[in-house]
Amino acid sequence: MHQKNRIAIGCDHAGVEYKQFITQALQESGYTIINFGTDTKDSVDYPDYAHPVANAVEKGEADFGILLCGSANGVCITANKHAGIRAALCWNKEVAELARLHNDANIIGLPARFVSVELALDMALLFLETAFEGGRHQNRVAKIACP
Repeated sequence: MHQKNRIAIGCDHAGVEYKQFITQALQESGYTIINFGTDTKDSVDYPDYAHPVANAVEKGEADFGILLCGSANGVCITANKHAGIRAALCWNKEVAELARLHNDANIIGLPARFVSVELALDMALLFLETAFEGGRHQNRVAKIACP
């Protein structure tokens, strides 16, 4: 079992299939998934799903978050409006790993229209399993929040 195993997940219509695939794989790996939708391909507004995921992570109801939309820009911009959130848009495994290692990101944004579903899952798993490195990065992360 993972130490931090509660994962909030949400998406807009562009990320539904990816969310379903990732959710199933994470559940099979022992993660607890908190699904904030959407669950259909009907057109929706991504902030309606990004805010609940960010709230859950910010309040400690989830350990990490996963957000998906076409480019992942919208969901990351939305989530990063929350003071306790560091949402990272990731497009390859190295970026996903560095988001955790160096930035202590707590939400990963996955661009469903630009990466394969297999790569999205690989990035999510790597993100969730990578610890923050701390050290020289701790001071930098501490400066992210607005004073």
